[in-house]
Amino acid sequence: MRIVMNRDEAWNIVTEFTASDSLRKHMLSVEAAMRAYAQHYAADVDRWCVVGLLHDFDYERYPDVAVEGHPVVGSKILRERGVDEEIIRCILSHATEVTGVERETLMEKALYACDELTGLITATALVRPSKNIADVAVSSVKKKWKDKVFAAGVDRTEIEHAAADLGVPLDEHIGRVLQAMQAIAPILGLDGSLAK
Repeated sequence: MRIVMNRDEAWNIVTEFTASDSLRKHMLSVEAAMRAYAQHYAADVDRWCVVGLLHDFDYERYPDVAVEGHPVVGSKILRERGVDEEIIRCILSHATEVTGVERETLMEKALYACDELTGLITATALVRPSKNIADVAVSSVKKKWKDKVFAAGVDRTEIEHAAADLGVPLDEHIGRVLQAMQAIAPILGLDGSLAK
């Protein structure tokens, strides 16, 4: 069994299973956030990035979050392809309520903490007239945070609990993920190009 899948191999799996541009961008956002956290914790950046990139690769084909849906089906596919069990376990842990895999490691806790938050940050950027994430600040996200109708599918309580479980103050967590996404704004289409 291989120790680490490289990023190109992970991206090939993403593009094989995911046609949706928005879902691909979500996975790229989580990859960027995981890179930032790996650097923060002086952890294995490549491994954390692969986890962020792959965590939802099976969602489009197997959207039913159930015993035989995402991410259980994806874990079987990854296992067949020789992906390291630590990566598979981390991906399974971001859906504990379905898989029963509890989040124990920093990598597992970071993935869970970043997943939902990237969606709220993306939505916050897209409602700005500029459609540019560079114009988003932590305060912008916190303002939208309070508006429960805005991005109603994003579970704010889940993000709060996940940040606390990771041991990071919420504002610091939002800031780290926001900066990570700002660093890849053109890839995410959040560089103002959608406003033109």
